[in-house]
Amino acid sequence: MRCMKRWIPFTKKSPTVAVVRLAGVIAAGNRGGLSDQALAPLIEKAFRRGKPDAVALILNSPGGSPVQSALIGARIRRLAEEKDIPVYAFVEDVAASGGYWLAASADEIYVDASSVVGSIGVISAGFGAHELLERHGIERRVHTAGKSKSMLDPFRPEKEEDVERLNTMLEDIHENFIVHVRSRRGEKLVDNEDLFTGEIWIGQKAVDQGLADGLGHIVPVMKEKFGKDVRFRRYDQRRPFLQRFGAQLAQDALTGLEERASYARFGL
Repeated sequence: MRCMKRWIPFTKKSPTVAVVRLAGVIAAGNRGGLSDQALAPLIEKAFRRGKPDAVALILNSPGGSPVQSALIGARIRRLAEEKDIPVYAFVEDVAASGGYWLAASADEIYVDASSVVGSIGVISAGFGAHELLERHGIERRVHTAGKSKSMLDPFRPEKEEDVERLNTMLEDIHENFIVHVRSRRGEKLVDNEDLFTGEIWIGQKAVDQGLADGLGHIVPVMKEKFGKDVRFRRYDQRRPFLQRFGAQLAQDALTGLEERASYARFGL
């Protein structure tokens, strides 16, 4: 009996874009925000699963921890270079401060006409309650080994030397931020002395400054680059199981207030 061969016509595989959503305040730990620890499995899977033609980051973050921003951004760059995969960032409401650090980790950045972009600077906020304690007759007692161990205690009057140390720290972190942006955006940046002052720009004005490459949304831009048959494979961060059932409502409420305050700095 003759064996009949079955021929299967060659079919071209549609281009695939892995989509990772990065939304929220950037902070260490796992409190529902963005951290390298929480995002690592998501980002690794996006780059490694099925060799996508590109990775797209959907960004909506007012910033947060500079260290976590650097760790997440470094992971994205390492995988992009290892796998030779281009990375595109699409900004929704805001990519400011650490949020822009993440955007700058992409090869190209696209924004909405009303997106808030920039805030390349560093901020430290606190409070002082020493006068309140004095009025109520409360004495603050702190004992340290090492003269620099206690710094910027909110229950004690502010010390000039503490402020100087803090300013030095902020300037060092700010310089790291500037180096990162310059290394990623290069000659795209315009010569503007306000670029690294913490200033923000909206939509097309961010493009004019070289902070973004154009106005655009993920679907039309990716179709323009990879064809109308491009497929999207989405990776979204999931909340821990217990949080989804309300086991940490108090913590969630506090985190929500902190996040709301961060967005409010940009009028959002």
